[in-house]
Amino acid sequence: MRGLKDKVAIVAGAAVGNIGGATAIRLAEEGMKVVAADLNESSAQAVADTITAAGGTAVARGFDITDELSYKDLITFTVERFGGLHGLYNVAADLSAGTLGRDVDVTSVPLDVWQHTIDVTLTGYMYGIRHALPIMMEQGTGSIVNTQSSAVWMGENVRVAYQAAKSGLVGLTRHTATVGGKHGVRANLVSPGVILTGAALASTDEKFREEILTTVRSPRLGVPEDLAGTVAFLFSDDGAYINGQSFLVDGGANFT
Repeated sequence: MRGLKDKVAIVAGAAVGNIGGATAIRLAEEGMKVVAADLNESSAQAVADTITAAGGTAVARGFDITDELSYKDLITFTVERFGGLHGLYNVAADLSAGTLGRDVDVTSVPLDVWQHTIDVTLTGYMYGIRHALPIMMEQGTGSIVNTQSSAVWMGENVRVAYQAAKSGLVGLTRHTATVGGKHGVRANLVSPGVILTGAALASTDEKFREEILTTVRSPRLGVPEDLAGTVAFLFSDDGAYINGQSFLVDGGANFT
């Protein structure tokens, strides 16, 4: 894709086998210099090692998306290491059994689950934008992509905190697109459906996946690389006139 070579990207939530890890690899394949960041620094390091072994440029960085200073330090590190920041992809999420597994309906969701989900998936994304946007505006160029979810469009009867946090990203992203747009900075959303990450494969069986496939207007379920290609496009000059939009990447399971 055009305009990515030698540009600098942060993937915030880049662990092995997930959407962020696949995106970091794809961006490096397109010639970007990548900072693979994750709460699990060893997993981020494995992603960076994969990139460098293939001849790309990447470094790993541990960070906590719920800590503003940690996110600010990540951005400062990136700019000092590579001289700028052109792409920020927010994809971190807590999908653990202790969080997502206890995220039930609005009448019963534990308040700690609600607050932690908002902290990770909405406030944490805001921290990154807060500190990346001024740098990109001063440069006169940049692209921010936030990860939403097709769950927003489905109105599920569980995962209320997750849906609320992901829905909030619509307003945050469009606000960012408006503030940054005249300064050459774009902000968009990608909304994955069922994606066969390593965690998804480990927690589901073939029967379940076949049942889910019947709801999708495609011959297969998604893989992390499907999101990676969309993010690369939104970072690239090929996506230069796209701002404030949401892209469903779910094989046609939902229409908007």
